[in-house]
Amino acid sequence: MEPQKQPMVTTTEKSHWKSYHSAAKYTKWMSVIDENIVHTWIDVETKSDIILDFMDVELLQVVLTESDLLSRQFHILFDLAHISDITFNYKRAITNLFFNWSPILGVIGFYNIPESMRIIVETFAAVAPQNICVILDKTYDKSIENIIAFKAGKLAAKESEAENNNLQGLNKKFLEAVARISWLNMLDQRITMPPDGHQYYPFFKAIDCLRSDLIEKEQEKENEVQLLKQDFEHRITQLIIKMNAQAEVNNKSARERENEIADLTIRIKTQEMELARVSTVIADKKKGVRNLLDKISSVDIDPGVKRALTNSCLSLIEKEVIEKQLNRETTESDSIFLSKLQKKFPTLSQRELRISLLVKLSYDTTEIAHSIGLSTRGMESIRYRIHKKLGLGKHQSIKTFLSDFDIT
Repeated sequence: MEPQKQPMVTTTEKSHWKSYHSAAKYTKWMSVIDENIVHTWIDVETKSDIILDFMDVELLQVVLTESDLLSRQFHILFDLAHISDITFNYKRAITNLFFNWSPILGVIGFYNIPESMRIIVETFAAVAPQNICVILDKTYDKSIENIIAFKAGKLAAKESEAENNNLQGLNKKFLEAVARISWLNMLDQRITMPPDGHQYYPFFKAIDCLRSDLIEKEQEKENEVQLLKQDFEHRITQLIIKMNAQAEVNNKSARERENEIADLTIRIKTQEMELARVSTVIADKKKGVRNLLDKISSVDIDPGVKRALTNSCLSLIEKEVIEKQLNRETTESDSIFLSKLQKKFPTLSQRELRISLLVKLSYDTTEIAHSIGLSTRGMESIRYRIHKKLGLGKHQSIKTFLSDFDIT
């Protein structure tokens, strides 16, 4: 728990003014002393020294808000008992307090300072702005006494070395240079060097060389970033060009496909009209042949001759039916198939394309020959030429190839 307070000062504590750090097994507490002194300390579960990892700025904001200290001067007092070290982020957070909360931040005090933390706390004192008082004390009581003295105007910021008077001259300048380089990344701030031959000159020279090296590394890093940025922008530009080119190709393909569809639509309508005409002609022929067949059956002639004439009429009727079926098979999907086949094999003639379609539709050679007015032998010759133009092997089937081609 918090150490015994001095009399004559009020202390405000709230149960939610705390933050639990599960990884490090400690709880950070805050209270407000004498209306505007924010006191912070830790309660360690393991009773062993820990490393402070972050400052709990959100908790500080809550305490300041609920204590009405966001717009008037306040002070912070740190109890460093059970703390062996602090992280870089914590160091930077304290320096942020110096420069973000000025001028309403008056005093930052430290007490119960372990030896492992001494140089770090002295560095805080060295880098603090002139208008902020940094107090280093052994005990809580002495820290409260000095802060109250500051509030009463009896302790100026320049007198912030309450316990340590060795933060003067070159020591303080050296620690300040280290803090500015390490914590604030102020690499462009030149270091005031002691005279050449001074016993501290090598140390200041070393820190100044470190500063120069860090500047050079920062420049190298910036150059690498710029190169990466240029390479990234170049890649983005190339991708945009490629995407635009691909979009143009896609648009062109879409326009070509639309034109093909329009052409196929016109062809389909034309073929539908032709099919209607052919269907009418076939119907008329079929009607005439049936009339002839009726007359033959009523004529008193030689039975053999009558049978031959009847068979001839029936053959004509069958041929007309097959031809009608063949002509009606040219659908929209068939037209698309013919267009794809012609594009893939441009040497095929219109007749060969039509025959290829009928082969795919499983019509045999005799039926196809009759539909286009060829002999069976002539039809075999055309199939042979189609076989060669399609680039098929000796034992490959035209029908199998065309069926697979239609699917793909």
